[in-house]
Amino acid sequence: MTTETDDLMKKLVSLCKRRGFVFQSGEVYGGLQSAWDYGPLGVELKRNIETSWWNFMVSTRTDVVGMDSAIITHPDVWMASGHLKHFHDPLVDCLKCKGRFRQDQVEGNVCPDCGGELTEPRDFGLMFRTSMGALEGESATVYLRPETCQPIFVNFRNVVTATRQKLPFGIAQMGKAFRNEITARNFIFRSREFEQMEMEFFCTPEEADRWFEYWLEQRLEWYARLGITDGNLRTRRHEEGELAHYASGCVDIEYRFPFAPGGWGELEGIANRTDYDLKAHMEMSGQDLSFQDQVSNEKIIPFVIETSGGIGRTMLAVLLDAYREEIVEGRERVVLGLHRELAPIKVAVLPLSRKLDDPAEEVFRMVSPHLPSVFDVTGSIGKRYRRMDEAGTPFCVTFDFDSLEDSMVTVRERDSLGQIRTPIDTLVNTLNEIMAEGWPEG
Repeated sequence: MTTETDDLMKKLVSLCKRRGFVFQSGEVYGGLQSAWDYGPLGVELKRNIETSWWNFMVSTRTDVVGMDSAIITHPDVWMASGHLKHFHDPLVDCLKCKGRFRQDQVEGNVCPDCGGELTEPRDFGLMFRTSMGALEGESATVYLRPETCQPIFVNFRNVVTATRQKLPFGIAQMGKAFRNEITARNFIFRSREFEQMEMEFFCTPEEADRWFEYWLEQRLEWYARLGITDGNLRTRRHEEGELAHYASGCVDIEYRFPFAPGGWGELEGIANRTDYDLKAHMEMSGQDLSFQDQVSNEKIIPFVIETSGGIGRTMLAVLLDAYREEIVEGRERVVLGLHRELAPIKVAVLPLSRKLDDPAEEVFRMVSPHLPSVFDVTGSIGKRYRRMDEAGTPFCVTFDFDSLEDSMVTVRERDSLGQIRTPIDTLVNTLNEIMAEGWPEG
């Protein structure tokens, strides 16, 4: 990581703590490595991302349904899926500095940190184990799910029976997953407890390639809707040697993360999982997970096109893409240029003077039932503007002394610093129009 990159990440992490987006988990006890808590603004930004994804993938479609599965899953699920066999990383330790690394992340037999000699590689299981019930031992061993997709596959027949879906159709899920990563780092990019947004789209084998390209286009469109700069996104097709054991093809959507090797890191993967998963669970369970076409009366085992992304990584990409520093009237300001649909706070109502608190608070009470809002009276108006810029708030409404006479307020837009004067009695309609259509030109 370069000095410039390191500086950028330090600034973003500092802003996230200062404004209540992300906190180190257990900070009062020294913090738990690679564990993060989402603060008041962070949880709202995360929920807005989740809502956007769910609306795009499920609510506005008739061919995708949702589910929410248990975090602790029957251990045979992970035997059948291949996780117990394949979900390992080769681990090496430095004999000198005691650093620990994945073997594929170091060159030769020399520690990348201190130059010391490395141990021989050994397998490192990535699944978190726990025990269920009063007794301990192998018979009581269960696992925290390392991904959300496998419960979708084992519930395939239940979903078809309950919803009477016809091919092609998808099943979507958002939820926690857990991986005991060796090198979890780079803020919320890689952590051991994270949240996934996954959709498994079931189709006939003959149509799998078409749906693969379709979902790749759809997922790129969604990231564009989040306001992420097009030049900071790219796609990368996996070479045959790097494909997962279940996939016949995979494309990563990558973001220009400043700390990533080569400058690009994975946001989401779109994979053709073929019929691997359904066949594996059929063999392990002895249950019939095929699909019977009611018209032809034929049974097939569908192919699956998977879209799989992380909420934390998406949030980090959104924050990095929105962060900027600029000079305005000789003073530096830090801005989170969040898309207005994602911004945790849409409107800040600010009285110009403490003498105006009461009438300004009436304006706040009028606005807050319609748009996520705050009422801020602490500090100079300039400092309050700067706080709202850092929080990513798109609009500030200022109540000044003229407002007492003309019943109008000033609406300030975060990015352009443009201002308009608008009547208080139509303020909510004005803000809703701007939210939907954008800031008026000129």
